[in-house]
Amino acid sequence: MQETNQSSVTEFILLGFSFSPRTTPLFFSAFLTTYLLIILGNGLIIILISLDSHLHTPMYFFIVTLSMLDLGYTTTTMPQMLAHLASQKKTISFASCVAQMYIFLVLGITESWLFAIMSIDKYVAICHPLRYKVIMSPRLCRVMVLFCGLWGVVSALVYMVFAMRLPYCGPNKINHFFCEVPAVLKLACADTSVNDQVDLILGFSVILVPLSLILVIYINIFIAILRIRSAQGRLKAFSTCASHITVVTMFCVPAMVMYMKPGSEASPEEDKKLALFYNVISAFLNPIIYSLRNKDVKRAFLKVMGWGRAPE
Repeated sequence: MQETNQSSVTEFILLGFSFSPRTTPLFFSAFLTTYLLIILGNGLIIILISLDSHLHTPMYFFIVTLSMLDLGYTTTTMPQMLAHLASQKKTISFASCVAQMYIFLVLGITESWLFAIMSIDKYVAICHPLRYKVIMSPRLCRVMVLFCGLWGVVSALVYMVFAMRLPYCGPNKINHFFCEVPAVLKLACADTSVNDQVDLILGFSVILVPLSLILVIYINIFIAILRIRSAQGRLKAFSTCASHITVVTMFCVPAMVMYMKPGSEASPEEDKKLALFYNVISAFLNPIIYSLRNKDVKRAFLKVMGWGRAPE
């Protein structure tokens, strides 16, 4: 009987945002512009770092990886959201919904752990500058990124196994702009308390553990910075850390609120705003935070455009 009920739902309806007909074109234009800027900003960073040999360092290797992840998970959700805003049809097949959930989780969890890896890179650069190139070898950097990816694949699989074991027999209206696990679980025709426990446990491993690691590392970094005698040196070191702390806060804090609270306490409207923030806003701001304040990236841009020459 459970098999029949689950197979009865062949598609979901994504309710999305409750915009009035008059404001929908305005929001469609705003979201489309934002998505195009996300593609432009992150794509430009990837191209610049790939073309400029001066930027082939561990820090920029991680920034390229971050930009690829940002492009990936915004492309997983935004084109569909834009299509639904532009048409009356707002359905998504069951299989596509499952695929969207899994891909989004893989990329999001990978990014969460990547932030922790990037904090390790900053720790070595500030606290052990003379040994930086030896410690942060290209091989080690690739291994750390591979670890982040594998952790994302496995953790997302666990999320999906527990979510998909539940029967979905109706209703089929998801009060969200994409298939996100907490929103889909509300439609399950069974008790989801076990899923809440699984989400809480996995939340520790994919959000709290990386955040705790980042916190411990930055405590050590700040202690090392305070020992720097030069005020200019301290300011430069703090400035180096500021961009990373900003993007971590924008991504991890909303994600933690979303995935670690019980499903019974979830508010659909609040969840949509949180998801919009760590799915869209953070991907839009990351290139700005990492590039506009970065002289090396500006120099690479001028060199590629033929407006200047990078100093040797």
